[in-house]
Amino acid sequence: MDYSKGQRHFSLSLMLLGGLFFIGGSSILGVGVNAFVPRSSCLSSKSIQTATAIAASNKPIVVTLTREDGKNTKLRRKIEENTQLMEQIDILEMPCIAHADGPDYERLSSTLLSERWDFVAVTSPEAAKVLASAWDAVRDNPLSVVAVGKATEKSLKDSKIPVSFVPSIATAKTLAKELNPVHETKKTSVLYPASAKAKKTLQVDLMARGFDVTRLNTYDTVTATWGDEEKESSRRVEVACFASPSAVEGWLKNTEGNTDVFAACIGITSATACREHGWDEKQIFFPEAPGLEGWIDAIQDATEASRNT
Repeated sequence: MDYSKGQRHFSLSLMLLGGLFFIGGSSILGVGVNAFVPRSSCLSSKSIQTATAIAASNKPIVVTLTREDGKNTKLRRKIEENTQLMEQIDILEMPCIAHADGPDYERLSSTLLSERWDFVAVTSPEAAKVLASAWDAVRDNPLSVVAVGKATEKSLKDSKIPVSFVPSIATAKTLAKELNPVHETKKTSVLYPASAKAKKTLQVDLMARGFDVTRLNTYDTVTATWGDEEKESSRRVEVACFASPSAVEGWLKNTEGNTDVFAACIGITSATACREHGWDEKQIFFPEAPGLEGWIDAIQDATEASRNT
């Protein structure tokens, strides 16, 4: 056997093995392939690009949950039940909003007792929580309560508040359209305890149909304050999950206007807020009917779109 020839074959094999080792190692260490492959390597640029693509495709997509502190548990649990989705993502919790008493909160109990309201309209789980804090005033002689959607209905029922009506689609516009008046000769009265930042859709649309609506701004939604650690973590985020326009605004304020992430929204209201704040339409995902199940689908779609970018 020609020793010099065998040595050349041996050296070449070591070079190829070393090149493959460093490519595999780079995907583990998260370091660029070109930093480890010698310029004299026999590996082609196409092979290097393929290895880089494989490494990138196996990298988890970072998804953040943005509801207020303590309110992300239900969504996180639902995501964790989805084995296929969990294999593709890393989850961060980065609350973008917090809640505080609104200017009309102190008037809620007395207003509940002030007259026999035909309906009390509740349009979010947080509004349900606020109503529950004052419900003892009328618990023995309860009023008729309508909820915007299933999540709000559940929050009310958990507080032992009966719900008389839920619209077919969980939006204020649909609630205003589908709620039937109860009187023919006088206006149907509605008490609307709301967030100070809630849009006027419900009250305007109901009043246009002849309802008499009294709105109380019983709570306020404010932007959560992030420290340096949260701001640094936000740079890793590729998909942000939004359940309200306030969460969208909180994200933008804390990230200096970052609209590059994919937005997975619980419904059209949050999606519209993203659109109005400059997100690319192709980066906004939301279900036709707001709800937890559809939200999971939106997160899956946003994750897939992020991976294919």
